[in-house]
Amino acid sequence: MQKFVPVVSVDGKPLMPTTNKRADSLVRRGKAIRRFNRGIFYIQLTGKSKGYTQPIAVGIDPGSKKEAFTVKSAHHTYLNIQTDAVTWVKKAEEVSTQLRRSRRSRKTPYRKMRPNRNQGQFRLPPSTRARWQWKLRIARWLATLYPITCFVVEDIKVTTRKGKGGQWNQSFSPLQVGKDWFYWQLTYIAPVETLPGYETKVQRDGLGLKKSSAKMSDKFEAHCVDSWVLANGVVGGHIDQIIRRCYSLHHYVFIAANYTVYSLKRATFVNRMAALCQWASNGAHG
Repeated sequence: MQKFVPVVSVDGKPLMPTTNKRADSLVRRGKAIRRFNRGIFYIQLTGKSKGYTQPIAVGIDPGSKKEAFTVKSAHHTYLNIQTDAVTWVKKAEEVSTQLRRSRRSRKTPYRKMRPNRNQGQFRLPPSTRARWQWKLRIARWLATLYPITCFVVEDIKVTTRKGKGGQWNQSFSPLQVGKDWFYWQLTYIAPVETLPGYETKVQRDGLGLKKSSAKMSDKFEAHCVDSWVLANGVVGGHIDQIIRRCYSLHHYVFIAANYTVYSLKRATFVNRMAALCQWASNGAHG
C-alpha cells in the first residue's frame, strides 16, 4: 500500500498529500522542508503558496470509550486514527468540588461561588464539554495538515426521559447540547454532515465489511471501519483503498504514531516515541 505525506504551502495552507518518494525528492532538491506536528511527519513547500486540491472528507465515529477518525479522498485513504475518549473529567471535578466546599467551611482562601456561570445557548457540564472539545481539537489539528472539505459524523442517539416534552429533552440533555455545540464549531472549519448509526451499518454491510465486537481493541475493525465508511460515503472510493492500520492518539501529549516517516532510522523513531510516552506516563498527569 502506497504511503502519503501531508503537504502544506509556504504560508501554512494545507495542500494535497504526496507520496513519500516524491516528498523525499522535494526535500532533497530544496523545494520543501521536513516538519513534524505532534508526531505526524509532513513537508512544507518553500516557494509554492497555492495548489490543486481534491475533496477530502473526515469521518468521525464518536464513542463512550474509544473514538475513530479517518481522512480520505476518492482515491486514497490518508490516515486512520483511534483514540481514547475523555472519561476522567467527571471524577476530577467531583474531587475538586469536594475540596473547594471543604475550604469554604474553614478559614482558607477559596474561590467565591459563581452560580449561573454557564448560562447561554450551550450549557454543558465540564465532563461533557471536555469530551466534545477533545474531538474538536483533533478535527482542528487535522485541518492544519489536510485540505478538508467535509466532516461526516455518526450521529449518536440521545436517550430521552419519559414524561418530558421534546423541547425539554433537546434543551437539557447534556449529550444533545454537546452534539449541537460540536457540530456548530465544526462548521467554522468545513461543512458538516451527520449519519445515523443504522445507516452506517447499512453502508458497511453493503461494502462487505465487518465490525469487531471487541470495542476496546486497537484493530481497524473495532472503530476505524465505521469512520472509514462515513468518509467513503461522501467522497466515494473502493474497498481496496482501506489501510487496516490505526494510529493511536493520546490525551496528554497529543502524539499520533505515524509509520510513514522516512529518512529517519526506525530505531531512532521508536526510541523517541518511547521516551515521549514514558514522559507522559510519569509527569504529564501532574
